[in-house]
Amino acid sequence: MNVRRSAAVLAAVTVIGAAIPAAAAPSPSPSQALPSALYGDKDPKFDGVWRQSLALLAQDTVGEKPAATSVEWLVRQQCEDGGFAAYRPDPTTACDAKTMLDTNATAAAVQALAALGGQDSVADKAVGWLKSVQNEDGGWGYAPGGASDTNSTSVVIGALTAAGEKPDQVEKGGKSPYDALLKLALPCGGDGGGAFAFQPDKKGELTANADATAAGVLGALGKGMVAEAGKKSGAGCADPRTPQQAAANGAAYLARTLAEDDGHLTSALAGSDPQPDHGNTADAVVALAARGDTEQAGKSVRWLEKNSATWAEQGGPAAYAQLVFAAHATGTDPRDFGGTDLVKQLNAMGPAPQTPEKTAAAEDKSDSKSDFFGVWWYVGVCLIAGIGIGFLFTGRKKRQQS
Repeated sequence: MNVRRSAAVLAAVTVIGAAIPAAAAPSPSPSQALPSALYGDKDPKFDGVWRQSLALLAQDTVGEKPAATSVEWLVRQQCEDGGFAAYRPDPTTACDAKTMLDTNATAAAVQALAALGGQDSVADKAVGWLKSVQNEDGGWGYAPGGASDTNSTSVVIGALTAAGEKPDQVEKGGKSPYDALLKLALPCGGDGGGAFAFQPDKKGELTANADATAAGVLGALGKGMVAEAGKKSGAGCADPRTPQQAAANGAAYLARTLAEDDGHLTSALAGSDPQPDHGNTADAVVALAARGDTEQAGKSVRWLEKNSATWAEQGGPAAYAQLVFAAHATGTDPRDFGGTDLVKQLNAMGPAPQTPEKTAAAEDKSDSKSDFFGVWWYVGVCLIAGIGIGFLFTGRKKRQQS
């Protein structure tokens, strides 16, 4: 499972009291056949919509046109009220009070569908649901009603931006998502100065979190998971009174942390030695590039090129998508990423994207249909005009005879 999802799921556990594992789920048994339109072959219980959304978004980012069946699968996962659960095995069964809706999955789906186009009603309905579960502090938790966290708030900001909304104008109790992020930004100085925390701890204190910081930088910039290289402005760490300054502070923290660990982030389970964290490193690359910190972003993406192949193969669609986003943000070729064709690897994990020939044929068919109706529309107009002229002449003749 994507590491960012893991943190959010753990937060949801606190809210709903469910024993949800943070580790990647095992492959399903033969009796649990997965939908053919779904990307990936691991149990989608906790990340089906998330990984499908990232896969489709990554394909669109590199100019691929996702298979219609894969887009339809994602659309059908939506509940009547607009929200998405992590995964619904049977989308023909209506969602009810027991359906665990998920702000992260919903926001990811919005970003994917908005990018693909043609699904405005689905995306707008999802945005409406996200607005309905916004917290009084302006942010979002993983599950509706859960305490706001940096990751969830940031991915929702990306969804709002993708859907054409202005995040600073989406308020609850007079607070916007940016207000929530600023409360989760650590002040300068001390351990982790400038970073974002995931959530305050039980004592209300903030602890630097690299994963949350990567998300927070993008959120503070009003960006989604797909970002272009930005222009750097300002330097050093200052009081995070604005989203822009909080983003600058967070980027400085990420650059400093990455440099200390040979260009990558690390993570460790209790009792284990720190290990390279490929997913969060990829997220950090996107965040740094979006903020204009291209030097460190370039160094870290080169580290990913050399070291991420095995991780991506094990991680599945979301992992390949994260690497595609990192490549895109830094101008790196995703089809030759350290010798790996990320696009080919991603496409092989689900329905093949539409080929240019099929897409062109569909467009030609659509054009032919339009031409057909266009011709008959013209004929119809002419007939109506002729009838009108006939009435005119008939009426004139009658008047002359009278």
